[in-house]
Amino acid sequence: MTLMTKRSLLQLSSWTTIAAAAALVGCGKKEETPPPAAAEPASAAAPAPAKPEPLKIAFAYLGPAGDHGWTYAHDTARKAIEAEFGDKIQTSFVENVPESADAERVFRDMATQGNKLIFGTSFGYMEPMLKVAADFPDAKFEHATGFKQSANLRSYDSRSYMGAYMAGIIAGKMSKTNVLGVVGSIPVPEVIRNIDAYTLGALSVNPKIKTKVVWVNSWFDPPKETEAAQSLINGGADVLLQNTDSTAVLQTAEKNKKFAFGWDSDMSKFAPTAHLASAIINWTPYYKKAVQETLDGSWKGSTATWWGVKEGANDIVAISDQVPQDVKDLVAKTKAGLADGSVDVFKGPLVDNTGKEMRKKDEAGDDKFLGGLNVYVKGVEGKVPGAK
Repeated sequence: MTLMTKRSLLQLSSWTTIAAAAALVGCGKKEETPPPAAAEPASAAAPAPAKPEPLKIAFAYLGPAGDHGWTYAHDTARKAIEAEFGDKIQTSFVENVPESADAERVFRDMATQGNKLIFGTSFGYMEPMLKVAADFPDAKFEHATGFKQSANLRSYDSRSYMGAYMAGIIAGKMSKTNVLGVVGSIPVPEVIRNIDAYTLGALSVNPKIKTKVVWVNSWFDPPKETEAAQSLINGGADVLLQNTDSTAVLQTAEKNKKFAFGWDSDMSKFAPTAHLASAIINWTPYYKKAVQETLDGSWKGSTATWWGVKEGANDIVAISDQVPQDVKDLVAKTKAGLADGSVDVFKGPLVDNTGKEMRKKDEAGDDKFLGGLNVYVKGVEGKVPGAK
């Protein structure tokens, strides 16, 4: 064997020994588990989502909130929606807002202050609301008793003539003189409907009835209402109705030992002897609907809502114990008929107080007819102011 060959064999043997030793060491080594990662510090709890701002709602009232009539009924409903929706809404109101240029200023101020739902609660607010609504397209406007609408303004009303009709049934049975009196506010279709319905209700039980009307050209003016009521009593009327907002007519009847009705709200406590019943308006169902639709995004403009007995918007309440039970029963039956549609106050045949036909036999008193009513029915004396 040569020296080179021997050296090569020795080197090979040496490398084989080293490799074998390395293999033995590798086979006997325990695999190390990597140390656990350091725990990350717990993140702070996510902040609670910000509470949404309440829906700001404003009401414009024609008279004082404590008039115990029209405005009182609206304010009662405002309080009811506060109780219903809690901190989801925030309401405010401005009372004694005249039906003039001042109304536009009030509505504009309401919208500027961030109110997104604005109620105008009198007929004369219609034009100012239309104008302001056009300038504040992000706000929603609701006009009581009006007939004009726009993309962000709609109208709503109650069928107060239904309450007047039921009051007329009582009046026709309770009158001794067969003369009824009405203190009228403003000669618009809403008021004329009520005068006519009151008379038709009375005539349905007493064909001898005549109705006298005195206009005061104001919705709320207690001195004028008192004077008008006294004039009617002096003219022979012994049961009075009003389409005005104070308790003055009822209190005048009490003083003269005559009968009268509360209007828009329960007025029984103001004239316990004179009060026969109160024809009321309940605005709460509609106001709840309007608020809910605004909150859930389903509110739509350019619409009109006209609710009555069926929807709980109108009723006659606090009927006096002086009213005979058979008359109370007849009123209850009539109320049920108004609710289910079987009683139509203005269904024909119907004529005005000049004998002109208004509705043919069995012709319904539909909303188009009612919306434009501007004459007295047979049984009402005189002529509607301004009518041709």
